[in-house]
Amino acid sequence: MSGSGQTGSNQVKLNFAVRTFANWEEVPIFDSEDAEATFWGEHRPDLRLMESATAGNAESSESVTVTLRFDPRMLARIKRLARTRYLNYQSMVKQWLSERMEEELRER
Repeated sequence: MSGSGQTGSNQVKLNFAVRTFANWEEVPIFDSEDAEATFWGEHRPDLRLMESATAGNAESSESVTVTLRFDPRMLARIKRLARTRYLNYQSMVKQWLSERMEEELRER
């Protein structure tokens, strides 16, 4: 009997798939926190949608390429953290720099 129980739980795992959406209009207005939690448990924004959302916050449409040198372990940690947030690591670092710059300017 324990074998058939495991098969059932395996079937649930196999049938569950996280769906991605490519447009913010696909996110419904939720009636409750439970409905919202269920939606976000089953859906994720497409990576390109997240990147375009962060790119839209730039002060200027022009950008300049810069080179930064990172310790390989630090860069690996940054990339892992960015993946958990569904962001490009370069966009996340740019966001961090922007936030810190605003913080520094407010303290003056």
